[in-house]
Amino acid sequence: MTQDPPVILSLFVGLPRTVTTNGQTWRSGIWKESVEGPVYLSRTSLEGDAVADTKAHGGPDKAVLAYSVHHYDYWREVFGRILPIGSFGENFTVSGMTEASIHPGDIFEVGQALIQVSQPRVPCWKLARRLERETIIQEIIYTGYSGWYFRVLQEGKVQAGDILLLKEAADAPTVSEVSEAKYRTKGLL
Repeated sequence: MTQDPPVILSLFVGLPRTVTTNGQTWRSGIWKESVEGPVYLSRTSLEGDAVADTKAHGGPDKAVLAYSVHHYDYWREVFGRILPIGSFGENFTVSGMTEASIHPGDIFEVGQALIQVSQPRVPCWKLARRLERETIIQEIIYTGYSGWYFRVLQEGKVQAGDILLLKEAADAPTVSEVSEAKYRTKGLL
């Protein structure tokens, strides 16, 4: 883990919306709004959050998308501007953890809920459109700054300021190692 204790800095939810960018109309739930106070976390999502493409996103193994605040400084340098927290479509912006410090199988207590790291995020074209940067997918693959998903083991209310590592799956590869192996196999690294 990083030096800081793991914590949710910000919590975000959003419903799918239809947008037009560069003359193309598309639908996505990638735009999220910050939420104050407790929010109910069910087995499949936070209350007030939904995905547009249920074949590629959401579901029990992708109930919550987390993204590390530690990556935002890097992206500020790449983009030449500050990206607001939540720009990567995450539900939890977290501190004290990154893809290199957590493992699929790690279990966290978050408020009343129990969540488990399930898998790395695989960025899609919607993130590229959202950030208006065609190269972002390859940049995420190269850096490993993808974010990761949690599955929900126990439902309950969660809020910013929550999170406590309960059980580390230390014998498992890290989320970074899982992503790197996948992309090397596909010839993308």
